[in-house]
Amino acid sequence: GEVCNMINKKYNEFLPSMQSAEDLVLQVDGLSSNIDLLKAGIENEVQRDLNVAVAEFTELKQQLERDTLVLSILKKLQEFDTAIKEYNTALLEKKYVAAAQQLEKARSSLKMLESRKGFELKILKALGTELTVQTQNILYHLGEEWQKLAVWKLPSSKESSSLESAMHSELHLRIVPSKEEDIAGPPVASVLQAFAVLGELHTKLKIFGQLLLKYILKPLISYPSLQPFTEEQSDVFILRFKSEEPNLDHSSPMEVFDKMKLIFEVLHKYLLNVPLEQPAEDKKESRVTLAELLGDMIWEELSDCLIQNCLVNSIPTNSSKLEQYIEVIKSTEEFEKALKKMRFLKGDTTDLLKYARNVNAHFANKKCQDVIVAARNLMTSEIHNTVKISPDSSVALPRLPDPGAGDHLKMQKTPKLLHNDMVNLENETKLSQYTFSLPTCRISSSVEQLMELAYQTLLEATASTDQCCIQLFYSVRNIFQLFYDVVPTYHKENLQKLPQLAAIHHNNCMYIAHHLLTLGHQFRYRLTNILCDGAATFVDLVPGFRRLGMECFLAQMRVQKGEILERLSSARNFSNMDDEENYCAANKAIRQVLHQLKRLGKVWQDVLPVNVYCKAMGTLLNTALSEIVTRIAALEDISAEDADRLYSLCRTMVEEGPQVFTPLPEDDKNKKYQEEVPVYVQKWMTFKELMIILQANLQEIVDQWADGKGPLAAEFSAAEVKSLIRALFQNTERRAAALAKIK
Repeated sequence: GEVCNMINKKYNEFLPSMQSAEDLVLQVDGLSSNIDLLKAGIENEVQRDLNVAVAEFTELKQQLERDTLVLSILKKLQEFDTAIKEYNTALLEKKYVAAAQQLEKARSSLKMLESRKGFELKILKALGTELTVQTQNILYHLGEEWQKLAVWKLPSSKESSSLESAMHSELHLRIVPSKEEDIAGPPVASVLQAFAVLGELHTKLKIFGQLLLKYILKPLISYPSLQPFTEEQSDVFILRFKSEEPNLDHSSPMEVFDKMKLIFEVLHKYLLNVPLEQPAEDKKESRVTLAELLGDMIWEELSDCLIQNCLVNSIPTNSSKLEQYIEVIKSTEEFEKALKKMRFLKGDTTDLLKYARNVNAHFANKKCQDVIVAARNLMTSEIHNTVKISPDSSVALPRLPDPGAGDHLKMQKTPKLLHNDMVNLENETKLSQYTFSLPTCRISSSVEQLMELAYQTLLEATASTDQCCIQLFYSVRNIFQLFYDVVPTYHKENLQKLPQLAAIHHNNCMYIAHHLLTLGHQFRYRLTNILCDGAATFVDLVPGFRRLGMECFLAQMRVQKGEILERLSSARNFSNMDDEENYCAANKAIRQVLHQLKRLGKVWQDVLPVNVYCKAMGTLLNTALSEIVTRIAALEDISAEDADRLYSLCRTMVEEGPQVFTPLPEDDKNKKYQEEVPVYVQKWMTFKELMIILQANLQEIVDQWADGKGPLAAEFSAAEVKSLIRALFQNTERRAAALAKIK
């Protein structure tokens, strides 16, 4: 209403100038005949009398040009006026396309007028204003119509992009009663074509396309439980969602494509099957439809979303399911075909189809990615959750999935071979039964799982296409390189601080090295054909893993040795033991060392292999004994009371030292190892000889020496024995005689 009043008012102001334009038209007709007379005049005069003055001729010629220009300008003004009149008539009858076309005609007349240099009419400015007003007017009407044709009912902006908000989104499309259709073609067509004529269609469609992606297409891809459903009423077609319990986390591509097809079919039927321009007689076929325009705008984003949120998830994770993937490829092809038929898509194989067809490469990449991610999670999990392994434990291997009907025969044979090959490895190679056996010990359960992952992946590789097989083989090698790089750094602090973890890590590395020796061998049938030069091996990684385990454990041993020496350093050099305070300090130091060893004996119990355990504990006990021997042998003066007290300190070490050897949780089984302590502690006998000296008289010492052939001579040098004799006995002739015999 208001708009119309405003326009009428404008128009009334405009009428007087229109009136004067019409008077001009009458004058134009008069002029026309004048011009004809002039033309005849010029020609007759010139032909009759060639001596007419040149000046007169020039003047007449200029007048002619001036009149011709005025005439052409008046014609354009007349065209503009006619176009605006016809536009108004068409707009009243809602013939939008015709109205838009008249408006464009008026626009081009005005352009012509404005382009005439040296001829500025005041009226042009008024015409320009008029054109702008009328353009806004028709766009307003078209906008109103468009809003009735496609109505969005959207959730409030708060619920941005959830399942909840998708449930509240609806799209209503107006249905045209058939009797109206004959008049102006379907209103959909006339509205959209009029937009096209005015060059405004692109903007309108872009907004529509964005809403379509955000509220309908993308939610359908993201939420498997969403089902589109449609309802047709007398004059409106409604598209909305209902939610059903999904049976899986991700919908299958087939389901998603079906839902998409439904949406596009609805749009095609009620909205978009419209050519952009009115039919031209000669070229019936090549008209661009709206569907094509919309397709161009949204396809790239839609196909990206389909690939990332639908196809990626559908890539199988084991090779037995690859056969079934043909279905997905087929349904992708059909989806594209349907969209092409409705003209949403032009051109051939899109990225979507290329992605689906390239399933083997994606399978391999996804598989390798999964393997590495799983491996990484295992490596960063706790080390101290352990499992016990023994010489007869082997890696639990999954049975290969039954090959599908379409699989080849060779595939069925391989797994059986593998299985026996694994079990009979030793017999086949005629090695001792224990060559490849691991001592009983504890390893992290995560490392056992890591090994299972490696076996499983290799098993999968043997059943895959060549390219995939190679990729999987290398991703298994990557698992181990990753372990080598990640674990020592990731668990660095704990491996330094906690002796038990250092021991478990040592076992983990030895366990991996052990399996790497035979890992390639078990799969050689399949792998060596593909990997050149029989490179299907992991043996080259073995030394690195052994070194990794050893270094970590040796570092821990250095820490423990350091602590033992630190504790013994508070024993005041074991001198002047007759002083109560000194004796207490030395006694405390020895108690602390024993306590430290006992605690270590406990944390390594049942963790380290027995032989490693005994060597490690033996080395540490040896460090303590060796230090005590060195300190006592260096004393310059030992009174009788000193000697007694030193002896009792040493006795504590000899009696309680072996008790720290508890490699096994069952106490009765540890006796054997406690009795074998002299085997593991290098300085054991030296220590015992020292104790004998502390209690012996001069003659007994000389007898123990036995001309350098006795047990004492086996443990101490002549100089050390002499030094001890001087410290223990006063300077007498008997002492001198004894010293003379030690050489």
